[in-house]
Amino acid sequence: MSTDSNSPGESSHSADATTTGNSRPGRLVPPPWFWLLIVVLVVAIVIFQKWAPLGHRASENMATGILIFLTGLVSIGWFSFSSGYPKLMRTVAWISVICTLLIAALLFRVEYLSGNLIPTLTPRWTPSADQILELPDEGPRTAQLDTSTPQKDFPQFLGPDRNQRVDGVQLARSWDQSPPVVVWRQPIGAGWSSFSAAAGLAVTMEQRDKTEMVTCYQVKTGELVWWHGVAGRHRTIQGGAGPRSTPTIHDGKVYAVGANGWLHCLNASTGGLIWERNLLDEFGLTLEQDRRNVVWGRSGSPLIVDETVVVPAGGPSDDPVSLVAYDKNTGIERWRGGNRQISYSSPALATIAGQRQILIVNEGSATGHDPATGAVLWETDWPGHSDFDASTSQATPLGDDRVLLSKGYSGGAKVIRPVSKGGAGWDVEMEWSNNRLLKTKLTNVVLWNGHIYGLSDGILECVQIESGERQWKRGRYQHGQMLGVGDVLLILTEQGELVMVDATPERHRQLASIQVLRGQTWNNLCLYGDLLLVRNAQEAACYRLPLEQGNTP
Repeated sequence: MSTDSNSPGESSHSADATTTGNSRPGRLVPPPWFWLLIVVLVVAIVIFQKWAPLGHRASENMATGILIFLTGLVSIGWFSFSSGYPKLMRTVAWISVICTLLIAALLFRVEYLSGNLIPTLTPRWTPSADQILELPDEGPRTAQLDTSTPQKDFPQFLGPDRNQRVDGVQLARSWDQSPPVVVWRQPIGAGWSSFSAAAGLAVTMEQRDKTEMVTCYQVKTGELVWWHGVAGRHRTIQGGAGPRSTPTIHDGKVYAVGANGWLHCLNASTGGLIWERNLLDEFGLTLEQDRRNVVWGRSGSPLIVDETVVVPAGGPSDDPVSLVAYDKNTGIERWRGGNRQISYSSPALATIAGQRQILIVNEGSATGHDPATGAVLWETDWPGHSDFDASTSQATPLGDDRVLLSKGYSGGAKVIRPVSKGGAGWDVEMEWSNNRLLKTKLTNVVLWNGHIYGLSDGILECVQIESGERQWKRGRYQHGQMLGVGDVLLILTEQGELVMVDATPERHRQLASIQVLRGQTWNNLCLYGDLLLVRNAQEAACYRLPLEQGNTP
């Protein structure tokens, strides 16, 4: 007996087969809630990257990474438990992902993070920059100091007056016809120290494997004259390896502070040790304690004040000292001043309300100190922590009894006026404050013609001193460094490009640029006449800059 093709029995069989074929729980296409969650996460990423009102780029990148991780976690959860893919396929996918991550972890390491927390990966078998160069031979250890042109000297951190300016030199405002010329280039040990130059010599600090060194080079040739080393190495993933502070050259001597707290006074001609102090021993610290207090290494550059050398001191968390002064010739301690934990800033000398004083930014405040005794004259809150929203920029005197404070993260900038009340102490008046301006995370500012120029979270910004109003903010140079030379700004970008910008409040105008270094660059610039000394954690170079016609170095 024949059966009709549309019989109930056959129709029922076909329907059963279809139902069986689609009877697996879950979906091969993500459900609507999955796509809604992805959209929410993407919108959150955009908000963090573009419109976070108090955010800084590094925090935004960190938040973006966390959101991307959460997005991936949600996707993995759906794929593993709700997608409906066969168990074998899910197992193979999981094994592939885990194996890929393990292989990547075995083959690569994070060498360092940029100022915006972007990682640079390096094969694990490749030595770090500070492990590449061997210690140099002892060789000749004497140099003849050239004291005939003291006006060229750039003898300390941020220049002759420690204000990130060089005046008396007029650079050509165009490099089209006469670009900078490289005089010498060579490898150098790791570290974020910059050059100081005087009497024909350039000194800096560098890390070569397990030795922290003060090194001296001939400015005109790059030839190594002498070096002085101590055992020790400071390195963090975020901060990199090597010393951070810049030596000071003064009266035939070199003063240098290492990342682990050694203070050296050396003969500028020979590198011979005159005296030294271990700041950790002096202030009752173990190396582990100091690294907790100053996570990214001691960065304060020595300041010469009269017959003393002044440096940030530090100490245990419950008994810190802000500043200490030693006799510059003998190393005998002269005074201790302040009870605040140190930051990554350097001291500066200024005259405020008719009184000479040492300005310093501490971990959570800024203070002014009597140069003769170290006594605290005034203090103002300036929040910061050594392991997160760190204070790196120094207090900048504005020349009219006011002081500018600036920092990265959500700190921004404020201008204060310390006011002396005679024998009744000091008051600190607020002129203006704006946490959106001059977020100088790893840099300092340049003053010129009533305006402040600074790399605000990596973007060049011009702000009027009197009103605190932004004139413009343009030019993404990342967390590089800057030097004012006459009416122009020299900017060494985080990627090692040298840029010249017109110092004018009218508008951002880039005049010229040239690539001078390879690799991440956080080191400050040093200008010795018309010779520009630049370096990073891998190489150093000297460039002769073109001058305006008729101007001589």
